[in-house]
Amino acid sequence: MRTGPLESLEQWDDFVKDRYRTDRKEEEFRVFDESSPQVVKDFYRQNHALQTREFVQRKKREYTPLNKARMGVWEAMDKLQALVDDSDPDTDLSQMEHNLQTAEAVRQAGYPRWMILTGFIHDLGKVLCLFGEPQWAVVGDTFPTGCAWSDKIVFPAYFYDNADSGIAEYQTLYGAYAPQCGLDHVDMSWGHDEYLYWVVRDYLPEEALYIIRYHSFYAQHRERAYGHLMSAHDERMFDWVRRFNPFDLYSKSHERPQLATLKPFYEDLVSEFLPAQLRW
Repeated sequence: MRTGPLESLEQWDDFVKDRYRTDRKEEEFRVFDESSPQVVKDFYRQNHALQTREFVQRKKREYTPLNKARMGVWEAMDKLQALVDDSDPDTDLSQMEHNLQTAEAVRQAGYPRWMILTGFIHDLGKVLCLFGEPQWAVVGDTFPTGCAWSDKIVFPAYFYDNADSGIAEYQTLYGAYAPQCGLDHVDMSWGHDEYLYWVVRDYLPEEALYIIRYHSFYAQHRERAYGHLMSAHDERMFDWVRRFNPFDLYSKSHERPQLATLKPFYEDLVSEFLPAQLRW
């Protein structure tokens, strides 16, 4: 039996083919326990051990100047075609297919164009993998660093190997932060959410930016475990994060989208909000 992360996309496809179904029920999503695929457990073991506050702050210094590359949305999307997310037990779709599924679900529900676009690009920060970042520093659920880890985070026992467990201040409820300080002042675990926020923050409505920045923060938008760090404004904006979440999660059981048919609509949508080239 495999005990480490999968080494190729072909191995991943073989691994999930007998459990991926288009008729998956809502309660069958996000099951994180001993029945989870080994690759998912191995992913979170690495993620929880290595996402320290110092690591997060270092990655912010490295990436937020946005000096890694210049490319448009479609070029970035094409580069992600080969990526399948090791942290996700629910799908074997490529990132392009998942993004289209999410956006089409938002579109069919009648939400405004900015939210359809948010669905289409929400995972685009995974281009971090193209810059050599390992998946544990790109995907998966996000959580605050620099304060006590909630037991509502998936696989909380895996934090025992995290170096921050030896810093007494970080093992208190508020840790390095003040009560209701606001999430903008919190060092969230590093990944595609935070990175894409910096890439598009000058172009999209604030509601879209909250969705992008916190859509993987399940410990709060689903479990409400970190309300003690959130400002009143955060709480209002999280209404949009919670509205978005079902489109992101449950659309994974839908049929594969047809890019050739949908592309003209999304080309027009992207050009309405975003420049031809973005700084990454």
